[in-house]
This record gives sequence, structure tokens and C-alpha cells, in this order.
Amino acid sequence: MTDSLSIKGRRGIALLLVSALVLGLMLFAVACGAEEETTTTEAVEDGGTAETTTTEASLPGEGKTIKIGWIPWGEDIAATYLWKNVLETQGYTVELMQLEVAPVYSGLAQGDVDLFLDAWLPATHEDYWAEYGDQLEDLAVWYDKGLLTWAVPTYVETDSIADLKGNADTFDGKIIGIEPGSGLMRVSREDVKPGYELDDYEVVEGSTPAMLAELDRATTREEPIVVTLWRPHWAYAAFDIKDLKDPKGLLGEAENLHALARPGFSDDFPTLAGWMSNFAMSDDALASLEQLVLRDYDDGQEEAAVEDWLSDPANQEIVNSWLGN
Repeated sequence: MTDSLSIKGRRGIALLLVSALVLGLMLFAVACGAEEETTTTEAVEDGGTAETTTTEASLPGEGKTIKIGWIPWGEDIAATYLWKNVLETQGYTVELMQLEVAPVYSGLAQGDVDLFLDAWLPATHEDYWAEYGDQLEDLAVWYDKGLLTWAVPTYVETDSIADLKGNADTFDGKIIGIEPGSGLMRVSREDVKPGYELDDYEVVEGSTPAMLAELDRATTREEPIVVTLWRPHWAYAAFDIKDLKDPKGLLGEAENLHALARPGFSDDFPTLAGWMSNFAMSDDALASLEQLVLRDYDDGQEEAAVEDWLSDPANQEIVNSWLGN
């Protein structure tokens, strides 16, 4: 009897040691970000058992790279850096590619860019959608109140685009624009300027940062200025400005902001495509994000600004809802 108990005891100790060793190896693999193997035992028809081993990545994006194309529009900068943070926490490697609008669309169609988060449809990016839309995946409408505008400081007495006619001297004959390839510039040049007979004005091509610098300079000196702008934009919180009325509706109606992807994206990244389908932001959430990314933090500190935004539990809850958490 003593020998029998001793043998059983030794077997029990051995089994405990083996179990501890296996558990330790599993925890080490998870801690290192390696794949985790799960073994289950199932009954089979002859009364015996069979072991089934499944392998599962510890993070959905592990070993996967996502290339996000972006343009220097405020909401796109904010959304792009937010998603960079989200994806990296899920194990993805994220490459950001700053481009003009046309190369973003062609890059998507050719598969050189995976994602673009700031497609303005149906009007602003109409030309690019007509050329490439049938080749791309439309993952989500994440904001539905996009609006193209012309804006002036509130101290300027002009209230309507129609009132600009005959007053070119007041504004030095210039409408300060942004990137020449943008839909806003196309509409401003081809529709708004001739539609309101503003022949004495030049729609000045440049960049969004240059336009904002001119707006900052003019408002600091309380000088008159007209800029091409859009909503949503942090400039409305940072500067004392107003939209000019557009009685002819030539700047178009409110538009939707879409997240677009290259062909085959959903097949290659089904989990991420599902997250994108849940992507949506309210006015308040987007405004608070833009304020941090574009105003409160300096250039180059976008990632820190996003971390700041996500430190608010309410904002983290928004992101969690996209991920299905």
C-alpha cells in the first residue's frame, strides 16, 4: 500500500510540474507577442478522445502593414493620426503618405495606398470619383455635414458672396485659396467666381497652411480677407470669422466624408474593414480632436495630441465602439 501511494504521489508531482511548465511557456509566448496555441480535447464516436490544436495571433494586425494616404486638410490630419494610434495598438504597422488629392485616388486605384479617410462626396471630389470610384471600396461615411465655404472675418461688413462684386479693391482683388488640385479650388474657379461675376478677383492657388497663415496675419491686423474654407475646420474656433452666404448655391450642399480603400482591401483585412464600417464622429468629438491635433499641439506632436484626446474616457469609448468592444 505504501509503495502504491508513493508511485501515485510521484505521478501527481510530475503532472503538476509539466502543467506549470506548459503554462509558463504559453504566458511567455503571449508576452512576447507570439502566436498562442490552444489545445482542446473532444470526445469522438468510438468513445475515445482527440486533441485539436488551433493557432491564433495575439493581436489582429500583427505582421500586417497599412499605408494611409492623407491630404493636409484639418479633419484628415486628425482622423489619420487617430487611426494610426488605434491600428498600432492593435498590432498593425502604419505608414503615412502625405499626398495631393489626385495622387491619393490614383494610388488607391493602383494599390499603392491602402486607405484614405477624407473623400468628400458627391461634389468636392466628384472628378476623382468619376475616374476611380468604380475601382475603390467605399468603407464608411463617417461624417455627414461637410460644407465648402468662402469666409471672411466678422469685422468685414460683407455678408454674401454676391456682395463681393464691385468691391475687389477692398480685398486686393484676391480670394485666398488652397491646394490647386482640390475640389474646393475647382468649384471656386469654375463655378463660384464666374457665377457671381467676380471677374476682378483672382482665386489664388497655394496650400492650406499658407491660407491659414494669411488668415492669421489678416485677422491679427484686422484687415479684410476672403478665404476658401470648409466645415468641419478648427479655424472657426481659432479665428473670429463667418461664412459668406451663397444665395446661388454654387458651393454645393452639405457633403459626406467617406473612408475609401484600395481594391481587395476587405478581403485582405476583413477585421479592419469591419472596424471602418463602424467609424463615425460627431461634431463635438471631431472638433475636440482637431483642436488638440491642429492648435493645442505643435507640428510633429500629432501623436501626443491623439494620446491626450484618448485620455478622456468618453473619447476612448467612441473608439471602443468602432472596434466592437
